[in-house]
Amino acid sequence: MYKKILVPVDGSDTSLLGLWEAIRLAKDQKAEVRLLHVVHDFLVAGGHGAAVYTSQLRKDLRDRGEAVLKDAAGVARHQGVEAETKIAETPGGGVGTVIVEEAQNWPADLIVLGTHGRRGIRRLVMGSDAEYVVRTTPVPVLLVRDAKVPGKD
Repeated sequence: MYKKILVPVDGSDTSLLGLWEAIRLAKDQKAEVRLLHVVHDFLVAGGHGAAVYTSQLRKDLRDRGEAVLKDAAGVARHQGVEAETKIAETPGGGVGTVIVEEAQNWPADLIVLGTHGRRGIRRLVMGSDAEYVVRTTPVPVLLVRDAKVPGKD
């Protein structure tokens, strides 16, 4: 049923839960897996040194993203699933937008996302990339929720 599974990863425990579920599905469905890390920087302009700091910040974020992808691919490989990796950048843009675009362009049959399951004001303040993806993508989405009770962390 699913032949191409897109798994956004950011190095968090929650995204790791999504990765583990995607690995199980990929093994069962003999599906391809693409791990996606979105470099998302909130750039603040100001002062003469901003360009230097911005340049270094982007490099550091890309390096961290590559490390996240390498670790996630290692987890998958250890479980017998080969996963390709992709890094994408969205300076000041939305992570969810990049996930949806990648799912359409690849094209993915399924997106597997870890989510905190925040509600109420916490979701409004912190935003929800998972919610955006669910609302806007034509691709089926499997949300893997953190085992913790929302609001109790």
